[in-house]
Formats: sequence, C-alpha cells, structure tokens
Amino acid sequence: MNVIILEDETRAANHLERLLLRVAPTMKILAKLESVRDAVKYLNTNAEPELIFSDIQLADGLSFEVYKQVNVKCPIIFTTAYDHYAIEAFQTNGIDYLLKPVEEERLLKAIEKARHFSPGIVLEKLLAINRPAEEKAYKSRFMVKVGDKIKSVPVEEILVFYSQEKASFIRTTDAHTYCIDYALDQLEPMLDPEKYFRINRKYIVAIGACTNILAWTNSRLRLKIEGIDDSDIIVARERVQEFKMWLDR
Repeated sequence: MNVIILEDETRAANHLERLLLRVAPTMKILAKLESVRDAVKYLNTNAEPELIFSDIQLADGLSFEVYKQVNVKCPIIFTTAYDHYAIEAFQTNGIDYLLKPVEEERLLKAIEKARHFSPGIVLEKLLAINRPAEEKAYKSRFMVKVGDKIKSVPVEEILVFYSQEKASFIRTTDAHTYCIDYALDQLEPMLDPEKYFRINRKYIVAIGACTNILAWTNSRLRLKIEGIDDSDIIVARERVQEFKMWLDR
C-alpha cells in the first residue's frame, strides 16, 4: 500500500514512519510533506496514494485546506494532538482519528480499517456481488519456457508465486520452479482470491501451500514451503487477521 504522511513536526513524522515500518512493513511511504502548499502540489502532480496519514495543523494552515483544494478519494487517517477537530475530520475521507503520541496498537487497528474501507477494495466487493458467476474468469494456466520449449502449467499446480531479484517465479506441486513474465501486482487480480492470498510484497501463496505455519515475531506468521529456502515467507502483520479468515472459509 502506497502512503504519504502530512506532518510539520519532524520528530512526529519520523516516529510515525518507524511505527509503520514495524507494524506494516509492506507499506511504501512515497513522501513526507510539511505544509498545505507542498501537499496540494504533490497531490496535483503525482498519482494519488492509497492512504494518507494527516496531521491537522501543518506549517502554513490546517490540512483541511488540502482536501478543499484537491479531490482526494483515498482514505485518510488523521493524527493530531487536538481532539476538537474530529467532526470536521470525518466530513472528509477520514476513517480514523489518532491522538498523539500515536500508539502502535491504535495505529494497527486504523490500518486494518483502511484496508477494509479502501475504495478499490470496496469497489471490487460491490462488483463481485453484482457480477454474474460466469463472468468471474480467473487465469487458468501460465505459459513457461523450459529450455527451447514452451510448457503450459495449470494454475491448480502452482503452490506459490514469488519475486526474486526483479524477476517473478512459480513453484509447482511437482517441485519445479519456473520464471514467468508477470509482476506480482499484475498477478494478484488474475488469481482466484478463494485459492490465492498475497501475504506480503514478495509472495502470493496457494491454499495448498499453507500446511506448515509457525507463529513468528511481532504477531506475524511464517510459512515454510518445501523447495523454497527463504526466511521472508512471512505474513505481514497487518494481513494476519485477513489471512486467518481466508484460511477459515
């Protein structure tokens, strides 16, 4: 998830960044901005982030001025030392209101709420409800190169999709590894979400691969997949609850 931070206090911005690295390591902080002017300029010249962490009192005014000048559609988590702006905050795209100093547990709950209410996710859920079953066409096979030959691999035989050294690979049930021509961000919407789950920025796993799951540090989970010697097969902390629900369907 790509995010930006609007915060005029360097110490507070760095504190929030450290918390995010700890509780949501898959998040990418695109920018830390100190003023209404800088925020408006950034949002008008760059792709909109998926989430904004916004202080209310910025260097040159209230952050509400940003949202009056720019039509922001992504959710906003407000972080502030004042409690009397709450009503105005929720008149924007505000989904949570965290009082400083921001606590790790409250931050994690706010992030989980943001994932749940992200416009893209909500839209996909609405489309899924109204989409006829026959239109739910997910990719059924992948073409891979084996030497000078081309092979078709049914998606049911793929245990995991993963990225490594700027390339993407699949690991199959018969213990073979193949390179494929898709980035994980491209793959995610191609795969049936009932059968595949993206646990972090490097791995999408099949339900059949989730047979050896260990409790890990910082409330995370680690998966062991035969044939892949990588300690990074870890369910990101902000995805653990959703991952458990996916397993329990």
